[in-house]
Amino acid sequence: MLKEFKKFAMKGNVVDLAVGVVIGAAFGKIVSSLVSDIIMPLIGLITGGVDFSNKVIVLKEATGTIEAVTLNYGQFINSIIDFIIIAFAIFIVIKQINKLSKKEEEEVSKEDPKPSEEVKLLTEIRDSLNK
Repeated sequence: MLKEFKKFAMKGNVVDLAVGVVIGAAFGKIVSSLVSDIIMPLIGLITGGVDFSNKVIVLKEATGTIEAVTLNYGQFINSIIDFIIIAFAIFIVIKQINKLSKKEEEEVSKEDPKPSEEVKLLTEIRDSLNK
């Protein structure tokens, strides 16, 4: 069982997935910082100093030891902006990867020309002799 697990864990796809998750988590932190530390203050400046992260609707006031019940719609707005920026950044990265892949495919197709007429004829002769 241990050997099977090791074989499974060392497959290329699993290692690639693990690297992707780690990089994705780090990328998410960078984008969250971009949104909360740079973009949201600019949006707040444009909207007259509004800080979305503190925007709430109080459903029930705090009483004694019971905390207030609130809808934190400002945090939701921040999360939507995070998502849009992350999705756009991933779109740009994927677009560039596809562009590079297409260039590599074109280079491979240029390097691997179609066989000449002589090679085709010799292949047909070989195939007919094998029959």
